[in-house]
Amino acid sequence: MSVSAVLLGSEDIAKARSVARDFLTSLQAVHGLPVWKHTMGTVQLVVSELVTNARKYAPGPCLLTLEVNDGAVEVTVWDSSTTLPLVLAPDPSRVGQHGLEIVMAVCRSFEVHREPVGKRIKTAIALADESDGCGTA
Repeated sequence: MSVSAVLLGSEDIAKARSVARDFLTSLQAVHGLPVWKHTMGTVQLVVSELVTNARKYAPGPCLLTLEVNDGAVEVTVWDSSTTLPLVLAPDPSRVGQHGLEIVMAVCRSFEVHREPVGKRIKTAIALADESDGCGTA
């Protein structure tokens, strides 16, 4: 199960969050997979941060793909820039630039790969965690 969307402008950041929300809702309603409320918000946050960075730092479109694999939602964002993201060390006195720091803190995994054209950032967020207690969406 997967879904992809080509995003062309900064107004598509809201569209990206909507694609994520609709995908997770479908996983639960149509496919019967448990999706915790916490996961719904976390995936939308990760999608928003990654797509925002792609729109801000890369020319041209970006591609968002959401896929279920091994009990997790894999969020992949491709963009045309070959410049790898700079993940700054945590610094509570720094104003701004905490997006990737937050993404890395809430995801099961975080990978960055250069592509023949651009780069691909891939994260994974658990669909459900029995010890979580957040309940299904």
